Amino acid sequence: MEKIRAGVIGATGMVGQRFLTLLENHPYFEVTVLAASKRSAGKTYEEAVDGRWKLAAPMPEYAKGMIMYDAAEVETVSSMCDFVFCAVDLNKEETKKLEEIYAKAETPVVSNNSANRWTEDVPMVVPELNSKHLEIIESQRKRLGTKCGFIAVKPNCSIQSYVPALTPLLDLGIDKVFVCTYQAISGAGKTFKEFPEMVDNVIPYIGGEEEKSEQEPLKIWGEIKDGKIEKYSGTDISAQCIRVPVTDGHLAAVFVKFKGEKPTKEEILKRWNEFPAVDLPSAPKKFLNYFEEDNRPQTKIDRELEHGMAISLGRLRDDMIFDYKFIGLSHNTLRGAAGGAVLIAELLAKQGYITKK
Repeated sequence: MEKIRAGVIGATGMVGQRFLTLLENHPYFEVTVLAASKRSAGKTYEEAVDGRWKLAAPMPEYAKGMIMYDAAEVETVSSMCDFVFCAVDLNKEETKKLEEIYAKAETPVVSNNSANRWTEDVPMVVPELNSKHLEIIESQRKRLGTKCGFIAVKPNCSIQSYVPALTPLLDLGIDKVFVCTYQAISGAGKTFKEFPEMVDNVIPYIGGEEEKSEQEPLKIWGEIKDGKIEKYSGTDISAQCIRVPVTDGHLAAVFVKFKGEKPTKEEILKRWNEFPAVDLPSAPKKFLNYFEEDNRPQTKIDRELEHGMAISLGRLRDDMIFDYKFIGLSHNTLRGAAGGAVLIAELLAKQGYITKK
């Protein structure tokens, strides 16, 4: 099959770097253009990132000599690719405007950014959970006046540590959820060298994260009505989000109360065990993985499960105030960021939303 040409906007940041490592030798996509801020334009990628490569994996050879472009030069970048991944470091309004300009230039956008997550006709997708939301793209194209262009977004990285575990239980009548997430420093796009205040420290605040953690699951669980995605109204979520001295991996302590009869632990474990995966190149063979050991999942040893794309769960037990409590874990820059966006792009390509121009 002839590969679809992918661009990466915001290629020099940590998530952009992840995109490049994940797209190396990808079966569907070939990276044909890299873009970032104006100051990177004209340099090779290796020159633009000099001294700022943040991943343990080496910089892909294919990317080193690629010439960087200014992401604001939409017509030029769009002429060199069939769609773009977006991981720009701009404010919300600037990001929203840039993504829409690309979409109107008939270049589909798969975004890692939060700017368009609450745009009513923009699907915010975890392929295993709400792939049906891609149907809203037809309405979005009508609004934008495009034939091919649209925007699809990935949800916040932290919610992927617990929303996948709650989704199979929704029809049991989840009433209230309290979650406390313990989030890695790479979620801020930083390493310990760049974030020395995190060494031997915990910071009990991450700007905007608690609001995202409480509201984004409701859009994922929502329904399409009259050309909009209406958020789910059956469950209340309260969240606290804490930055911890860990390189990668967001861990969640989750408490769940049901509206009616309390399900058995066996029923919950059965639903988790049988929850289906998706047939896509980057998808894990088993999506939800439950550990019986009392001390699992652990961030350091379990975050890379199935190349960092699987969800790890453990410690499901009765609670004295809620009905149950459990632990969830996801890799924040793989499943939670670039890997999740690549998975969405694979789904879009498989369903014909992304094609060669």
